[in-house]
Amino acid sequence: MTLLILVFLTMLIMCFSVLAVMLRPRPEQTALTDRLATLVSQDAVTVGNAELLLKPSSQTGTFGWAEDLLAGARVFESLRVLTLQAKVTSSVSTLLLTCAVVGAGTLLLAYVVTGNILVAIGAGACLAYLPILRLQIRRNRRVAAFDAVLPDAIELCARSLRAGHSLIGAIGNVADEGPEPVKSEFAEVFRLQNFGLPIRDALTQLMDRMPSADLRVVVTGIMVQKDTGGNLAEIMDHITNLVRDRMRIKGDIRVHTAQGRLTGWILCLLPVILLGVINLVNPGYSSLLFRDPEGQKWLYRALVLMIFGGLIIRHIVKGIEV
Repeated sequence: MTLLILVFLTMLIMCFSVLAVMLRPRPEQTALTDRLATLVSQDAVTVGNAELLLKPSSQTGTFGWAEDLLAGARVFESLRVLTLQAKVTSSVSTLLLTCAVVGAGTLLLAYVVTGNILVAIGAGACLAYLPILRLQIRRNRRVAAFDAVLPDAIELCARSLRAGHSLIGAIGNVADEGPEPVKSEFAEVFRLQNFGLPIRDALTQLMDRMPSADLRVVVTGIMVQKDTGGNLAEIMDHITNLVRDRMRIKGDIRVHTAQGRLTGWILCLLPVILLGVINLVNPGYSSLLFRDPEGQKWLYRALVLMIFGGLIIRHIVKGIEV
């Protein structure tokens, strides 16, 4: 009976997934709509349009009603920010649907293989998190790539300011000549400012799209200069030196904590390696853990403890790096 319910739920989720893909608008239609919206928005920016520009742009999926229903939820907002920072075209509803399909399929497969509903639920919950983990990895890589080229972009801004350009002109120069991903992000700031959005709000949206501590230092320096005055080019030079010193210190800390990270990996993989070596030396020695129901319970408990231990070690090493 339980297997039939799991099969029904899995098929239901898969049907919804196929329906969502079929009803999704084609890229040609989306591109045409964007072009028409750009042509219409070439007029003067009204108060209502300025308020819309204050809100970061986000993708709306096929299940727009579900996104409207969950718009106020904290989890939904966190996922929306994650998709924005990872710079993916999929919406939050598509992400949640993908997690549901992966989790349901894994749950069904694990239940068929093991026959244990608790193990199946645990495996489904773990693999359902994989799409979110993929976006987090993508976001971290974008932030790392952004931080790597940010000092050069700030230096280019400082040179443009000394050449007589305004701050917006300097940002435009970075958008034209800077490396990725700084180029695309500064181009978005330049575009929003041309649409009439204040530079303070455009830079605030930039910090929302790119959660970088170095970028926060840069934006804070620009905002302070806007309020108090001063030589912005000189401030940019000091910020460039500060950011490069931070990068050098981060590199030194990463070198000094390499042994701790390696130790963490060894401690996490050691039980699995030992189990494999024991099975090679003495085949059948650990068969009781896989065949006997009580041995399977202890194996599951050991797996859970290994996961918790790996997370604790990762937290300790991460704390040292920060």
